[in-house]
Amino acid sequence: MNSARWQIQHRTSYTYKIPVRDSFNDVRLEPLSNEGQTVESFALTTIPPAPFRNYRDFYFNRVHHFEIFSPHENLVIESKAVVLAHPTQLLPKEATVAPLATLADFATSSEYVDYLGASRFVDVDPATWRLAVDATVGITDAWQAALALMRFVYGHVKYSSASTHVHTHVRDVLAKRLGVCQDFAHVMLGLCRALKIPARYVSGYLATEKARATHAWTEVWIPTAGWVALDPTHNRPIDASYIKIGAGRDYADVPPVAGYYKGTLERKLEVDVHIERLP
Repeated sequence: MNSARWQIQHRTSYTYKIPVRDSFNDVRLEPLSNEGQTVESFALTTIPPAPFRNYRDFYFNRVHHFEIFSPHENLVIESKAVVLAHPTQLLPKEATVAPLATLADFATSSEYVDYLGASRFVDVDPATWRLAVDATVGITDAWQAALALMRFVYGHVKYSSASTHVHTHVRDVLAKRLGVCQDFAHVMLGLCRALKIPARYVSGYLATEKARATHAWTEVWIPTAGWVALDPTHNRPIDASYIKIGAGRDYADVPPVAGYYKGTLERKLEVDVHIERLP
């Protein structure tokens, strides 16, 4: 699949036990336009209706901010987008690109330093480093090491829906060896960073019939090739069925919806995503 045009509808609904007020929200649902995809249209609405202001965050993701001060028992956030995905040429799996040892030269670069250390849900502790070393025994090329780490995560962690939550740390995932796409991405981030391979978390969509929420994968930085996207949940590089929303150090930098309000903690959350391929 060299290119594909997708229509994406994403609906997030909150139902509160009692009315809440003073709701402040940041929404990261607008896909990026870059060398691998073109956003042809995007619309965002809320119920109750609210005006938006938008800006780029520290990692250049598009953020829409809105506020609702009046009491409300329900909040609906809905986005609609049409995106043409046209991924750039991928590195062949058999390619050797650059010695793994040369990555140490980039460890102090301001462009990559945020993607080399621990973050809120990711660590580079000795135990993580040990797993990374064992998974890449005999491999000296940076690209081949990244592929080996992806294969390791795919085989080491079992996909299990509802086995974790959005605040699960990578050490808990490794202890249970269970997780969802977000956890697969976090584990790979830790392993890559432990070997000094810059790696960042990607939030987006995977266009399948089963898609009902956002998806997560990773991008690794390889000398001479740049940022290359790999999906450890499915053990493969991305293709035109992936739509990127944004990227950061881990999930904490790119949650689809984040905010706070005054009122009850008792609420019900429902998320529904519908993706359709267009001519």
